[in-house]
Amino acid sequence: MIKVNEYFDGKVKSFVLNSSEGKKTVGVIEPGEYEFDTQTKEIMTVIEGKLSVYLPEYEEWEDFEKGASFDVPAQSKFKVKAEQEAAYICEYGQE
Repeated sequence: MIKVNEYFDGKVKSFVLNSSEGKKTVGVIEPGEYEFDTQTKEIMTVIEGKLSVYLPEYEEWEDFEKGASFDVPAQSKFKVKAEQEAAYICEYGQE
């Protein structure tokens, strides 16, 4: 069964994949700015479009385009901005 997560009134959606390598999600983000909480470490890779990301430890926005990845520490918050639709893959750590 395919599980779909929806956030922010459906403006962010992700599909969950549980594989032998661990949990991953493939998601789509509509234009806008969103804030997320993490429980475990996350590695996010942009697969379409561009995301601007605000990680509190860097105190500034950084842009990530198609093919670029960024790490999000466990037990933290981060913000994501998209000017147009974007897609990503998120890999979850075991922390």
